[in-house]
Amino acid sequence: MKLDERKKKILGAIVDEYIQTAEPVSSGSLLEKDYLNCSSATIRNDMAELEKIGFLEKTHTSSGRIPSQKGYRYYVDELLREDTLSRAEIAYIKEKLEQKVNDLEELTKIATSTLSEVTHYTTVAIGPQVNKHVIVDIKFILLGARLMMAVVLTDSGIIRESIIKFDENITQEQIDDLGVIFKNKLLGKSLDEINIPIEEFITAEMKTGIEIIKKIIKEINKLLKETGGKMYLEGTNKVVDMPEFQNTDIAKEFLNVLNNKKVVSDVMNTDSEIEQDINVYIGAESEKEELKNFSLITFNHLIEGKDIGTIGIIGPTRMDYSKVIAVMKYISKKLNDDFKKGKNYS
Repeated sequence: MKLDERKKKILGAIVDEYIQTAEPVSSGSLLEKDYLNCSSATIRNDMAELEKIGFLEKTHTSSGRIPSQKGYRYYVDELLREDTLSRAEIAYIKEKLEQKVNDLEELTKIATSTLSEVTHYTTVAIGPQVNKHVIVDIKFILLGARLMMAVVLTDSGIIRESIIKFDENITQEQIDDLGVIFKNKLLGKSLDEINIPIEEFITAEMKTGIEIIKKIIKEINKLLKETGGKMYLEGTNKVVDMPEFQNTDIAKEFLNVLNNKKVVSDVMNTDSEIEQDINVYIGAESEKEELKNFSLITFNHLIEGKDIGTIGIIGPTRMDYSKVIAVMKYISKKLNDDFKKGKNYS
């Protein structure tokens, strides 16, 4: 829907003020904004029109108005001006992201906590759907007569390891044979290429007992599936002071969302199929009943085009969208710049 320039300015002013104050916005408060340059009657008429077309809502307790979900959507799509980060915020982000880490998952955790600390919202990160990532190493390490460690490494630096216990003794020779066979068959392949049962090519070539093979295959399959979907939460206590969450029902809904991680992960996993780096879901747009009173902003965390996971902010629809998106973009740029320079890794 198209709005004339004056209505755009009024809607933008109302959203900006409501984000800052959490109080319904009256025509009188808008008169103080010089850039609107119009009378009180004009502002009231335009506010009434914006309410009529569904961009504003009138509360029962005040003559002022608040943005509707439709109003927030128009604001994000058409009126959003990207916030400028302060020098202190930039310095803080740089300091956090330049820590030495052992793998990219650890870096994702740091980025998630940094996003929460700078924006003061709850952040969530979900591990990458790494079906396109390539297996670069597989190791089997004999730990005892019936104990072995399996380690899988992908080209994104993601490592998975598992301790496997057997019901019969195994030898170093058997472990060495396993390493050769698995490497020959799996190294250099992306995970989505491994679409046939591993048993088909292992059992035909191994001299090891079939029960040992099945045990290892089961654990390797489990490791490969584990490389996606891990979830991290940061800043779950950030909501305590927000006005929206003084409403007990809303607070309970939010905590239920955080406890039921599948609700958020379903939306964030969908993001991996979307070309946009940043996605904004306002209320019911997520198509999740549990998120109808909240907003979720996510960005696909890509380094050199490789999916490292999806990071998101969840909070009230009265979210500082401009600030959140600016911080997300800066963190994404910083991570890519550092990766190109070979930083972050010990």
